[in-house]
Amino acid sequence: MFENVLNPNRYHGFSAKAPFFEGWYYKLVSADGQKAVAIIPGVYLAQSQDQSHSFVQVFDSDDAEVRYHRFPYQAFKPSRESFELLIEQNYFSADEVRLDMDDSVGKISASLRFSGLTPWPVRVYSPGAMGWFAWMPFMECYHGVVSMDHTIHGELEVDGQPLDFNGGRGYIEKDWGKQFPSAWIWGQSNHFDRPGVSLMVSVAVIPWLGRSFGGFIIGLLFDGVIHRFATYNRSRIEEIGITDREVRLVVKNPKNRLRIRSTRETGGLLQAPTMAAMDRRIIETLNASFDIQFETLGGDDLYRGTGHHGGLETVGDLDNLIRMILK
Repeated sequence: MFENVLNPNRYHGFSAKAPFFEGWYYKLVSADGQKAVAIIPGVYLAQSQDQSHSFVQVFDSDDAEVRYHRFPYQAFKPSRESFELLIEQNYFSADEVRLDMDDSVGKISASLRFSGLTPWPVRVYSPGAMGWFAWMPFMECYHGVVSMDHTIHGELEVDGQPLDFNGGRGYIEKDWGKQFPSAWIWGQSNHFDRPGVSLMVSVAVIPWLGRSFGGFIIGLLFDGVIHRFATYNRSRIEEIGITDREVRLVVKNPKNRLRIRSTRETGGLLQAPTMAAMDRRIIETLNASFDIQFETLGGDDLYRGTGHHGGLETVGDLDNLIRMILK
């Protein structure tokens, strides 16, 4: 457990009991901003053996189509020492993705490399995005950020159509555990007018010792530093509002305040884990925008900008989530 906690990027399920899932999320945006794609490799260990399998989901924002490439559970071959894994001949790591899939849902190949990664820092007292919660062995779902922002090199080919991602920007995160929360807000963008700015937002209902609370992890990469606004570092969400078109948040930590307004667009249906199967459907867009204002607690502006090509999900009983966050 000690090694796993201090290496959040790598696979955690070698001794896991069903139900268990683990998945990594690669977001790719082309240099001209015309193409956004998410690639999600993962594995699901079910109590029912016929539901256990590995998978690669590919979400193309242009037509809101999500392709679910299903593989046998035994095809999933992760490294014990680092974040490297194979799903049949498809390879995934922090700095490379190689795809070669040709099945009933389509033909996809890729040769992609990533440089200039900006990982969430891992320290003993705060190992990654989960903070000290990462040391708790009974959490329902864990979250990690592999890279807040990096450069992409290479191409993706979908049904014979080449997509050039050379010079594009990427983002990588992951989740693992028994199932996703009952309700959550998730958002991300690293396409602001100032290079090197990246935002990640995760707000969710967190089961805890027979009860639940509203927890959050918000990271803003700015001037080479990930500024953390999280339940575990004495941060507080001061305002939160959700409509069909918009998500608004105001959050502060002991030093700064961050104002976020996100506008959503149409999305595609991804498959997500429950306690029984990969049978939960969630809508995600890759075309959201994020207006942010980063300031000192005294009100002095540090940065204002708008992020484009953003990912956004709002799932479950959001009224209950808001009540938990604000109480």
